[in-house]
Amino acid sequence: MIELIFVIIILGIVSSIGAEIIADTYESYIVQRAEYRATMKTELALNQIANRLRYAIPGTVGARAAKGTAFIPITSVVNPNNKVLQWVAYDGDSFEAISSNANRKPGWSGFCDVDAYGGGTALPTPGSNLALANTIIGNLGGNIANAVIYFPNDPTTAYGIGGGAGERITLDAAIPAGKVYERYKLAWSSYALEVDGNNDLVLHYNFSPIYGAAIQKEQTSILLHNVTNFRFLGSEGSIRVKICKQEPIDNNTNSMAHACKEKVIF
Repeated sequence: MIELIFVIIILGIVSSIGAEIIADTYESYIVQRAEYRATMKTELALNQIANRLRYAIPGTVGARAAKGTAFIPITSVVNPNNKVLQWVAYDGDSFEAISSNANRKPGWSGFCDVDAYGGGTALPTPGSNLALANTIIGNLGGNIANAVIYFPNDPTTAYGIGGGAGERITLDAAIPAGKVYERYKLAWSSYALEVDGNNDLVLHYNFSPIYGAAIQKEQTSILLHNVTNFRFLGSEGSIRVKICKQEPIDNNTNSMAHACKEKVIF
């Protein structure tokens, strides 16, 4: 009987230790799972930002201390605590699209015939299919009539577009002599990133494609929830972005897992 009692006691001790080990293992698992989710979601948001920024027109990238404050060129940003990152992006969707294998002209070619342009509002752009560009921009919620073009020598000056057909862009006004170059970029929207009052990282888009335009009448899309830190610094050659976020460990407590990721975007 004594031996049986000892066996029962020993089994109880072993069971207690085993249960504690299992509990610790499970707790470690759910923490690691939450950290993994936070890391993956942060990495995904950074990749989305990189994909957006690759269409940024050089010279149009800047920052704001807050949504309604002054626009600062990215080359002048020395304070990493700015809350808003903003840029004008060229229309990569219609630039890279074609109508069919029989008609492989993109929506806009990025080239203009300087010799054929004699002033006025008709800008020849050989190799373009502006009807396609108009359709794609319309499908994305924009309007080619509100688009602009930029020349690489002057990235802060935008020339308004009234429309386009075939291989001719209709300008709002004639471009001054000496300001037309063989290469251009067409843009119909600016973009901006900020963390809003709900700690969500928000992308603002479909607002004026003018350099340093006010962020208004825009559409928004949430890229990431529970963001605790969003910082960026850079130059015209690259931008360094850092994002930190929280992720709930489980539904029964207020415990949070944390993850921070950085990415240099060229």
